[in-house]
Amino acid sequence: MEDQDPTTFTRRRALTVAGGVLAGAYLSGAAPASAAESQHADAIVVGHGLAGLVATAELAAAGHKVLLLDQEPEASLGGQAFWSFGGLFLVDSAEQRLMGVKDSHELAWQDWLGTAGFDRGVDDPAGQDHWAYKWAEAYVDFASGEKRSWLAGLGMQWFPIVGWAERGGGLADGHGNSVPRFHVTWGTGPAVVEPFEKKVRAAVSDGKVTFKFRHRVDELVTTGGAVTGVRGAILEPSGAARGKPSSRTVVGEFELRAPVVIVTSGGIGANHELVRANWPARLGTPPKSMITGVPAHVDGRMLAITEQAGGRIVNPDRMWHYTEGLQNYDPIWPDHGIRILPGPSSMWFDATGKRFSAPDIPGYDTLHTLKSIRDTGYDYSWFVTTQKIIAKEFALSGSEQNPDLTEKNIWMLLSRIWQTPEPIERFKERGADFVVADTLPELVAGMNELTGEGLIDLAGLKRQIEARDRETDNPYTKDAQVMGIRNALNYPGDTLSRTASLHKILDASAGPLIAVRLNILTRKTLGGLQTDLSGRVLHQSGNPVPGLYAAGEVAGFGGGGVHGYRSLEGTFLGGCLFSGRQAGKAAAAAL
Repeated sequence: MEDQDPTTFTRRRALTVAGGVLAGAYLSGAAPASAAESQHADAIVVGHGLAGLVATAELAAAGHKVLLLDQEPEASLGGQAFWSFGGLFLVDSAEQRLMGVKDSHELAWQDWLGTAGFDRGVDDPAGQDHWAYKWAEAYVDFASGEKRSWLAGLGMQWFPIVGWAERGGGLADGHGNSVPRFHVTWGTGPAVVEPFEKKVRAAVSDGKVTFKFRHRVDELVTTGGAVTGVRGAILEPSGAARGKPSSRTVVGEFELRAPVVIVTSGGIGANHELVRANWPARLGTPPKSMITGVPAHVDGRMLAITEQAGGRIVNPDRMWHYTEGLQNYDPIWPDHGIRILPGPSSMWFDATGKRFSAPDIPGYDTLHTLKSIRDTGYDYSWFVTTQKIIAKEFALSGSEQNPDLTEKNIWMLLSRIWQTPEPIERFKERGADFVVADTLPELVAGMNELTGEGLIDLAGLKRQIEARDRETDNPYTKDAQVMGIRNALNYPGDTLSRTASLHKILDASAGPLIAVRLNILTRKTLGGLQTDLSGRVLHQSGNPVPGLYAAGEVAGFGGGGVHGYRSLEGTFLGGCLFSGRQAGKAAAAAL
């Protein structure tokens, strides 16, 4: 089965665009409602997530008047970034040097190129990867240069132990981080949002920024081929808490005009129909069952709306979904999933109990493992692990799942040394995906009971675990995962906080045994609106659409796909920061 042509409309995209056209036609022909309003500004920013806040802050700092719109209530200011772990990709940082890590711009660029795999017209100005490649060059320069000093100047700090995410597929010039680069912000996602929210709120007090919450954009207004404003629906006031679904009841209409519109509306992660419609054949068939890593408002609407105004969407088949998702026992948004950020020691099996081979090792190659899971015909897989491993190696994505880091509580953080973090214990006790047992027969019985499919054979699972355990008897081995554990233990950061000492899975003293059913978790859109290095949205012709800019996930974090096919992790928040800054500065200069 061949991959779909990434420039071709899927049925879902066609329907979405058609819906946008109809909505726009209706609104443009409708008589003004009593709630209709007209307000002029220098710039309109659509989306109050991290990229939108950064762009707005840049525009306001340059003295421009900005309207900041979002369909959600004020409680959701900051968007998805608020819920994040706060991981940032930095190169040759003070934290890396403290941990003895030798990093460089050259090594980071080698890793980025080996990971991205740009192959869609890098040297062709009309190619889908032409601007993505240029954005990647600029971003690695940024991450190797002023990124840390800029953010530190805004008050950000980072946990001193640098994490080693996406360790790669086994070749120096292939996918993955050669060294640890995942810097966890002290205060997690809220601390990344905070300095920019403060800047924007100060600009509101100064009369430079006006919030327009509950304003859902349904059309970009164009005049003579230039984008000159937005039209849409005013939604009824909502008291929904952050992340909770809000009402879509329309109480009025609006039209707002400005010479610059910046779209920062995010991706498609909560819209499973769009995810499946754009799912690439190279990752197998789309899953029938997925859980959701983002709030319901991450619906992808603005992609089609911006496309209708002339913007070019590229690389829509590139996406980033996690393979280690847990059903949240206390959900905030519909089908709310939490990702395990695993260390390297848990054994990974498919739904039938067959062990995956390298590079399908925890923390190594997310999309390769996703493809391997889909090839089995099942939508889930299993970790088989021990209490000793989860106590040291399991971390959960999300600011709310890391109260020690989010609340900057040093004593709670230090307690990880002698006990399993409380959020992980709660998932183990209350989560729907955990099986805990003292013996392997009891564990297998629990796994088969949990799925109701009876796919796990005790003798087969025991044989594979015992084979792996025998490979721990010597300081050398042919088992790639055991080699990886020993490699991790050579890095002080992993020894201190992320890798359990090497032991046999069936060692009773490391128990109890734990099996974790892992679900596919939707998360990021890697393609999107193609932009030049100023954040200007490009037309199919390759020329900028006058007055139209984009930043953040809706623009593939820059250029319509700065990551290419894969991410090195810690690059999503950073992509919002960098592209929001670029678009805000460029729009301010243009004004």
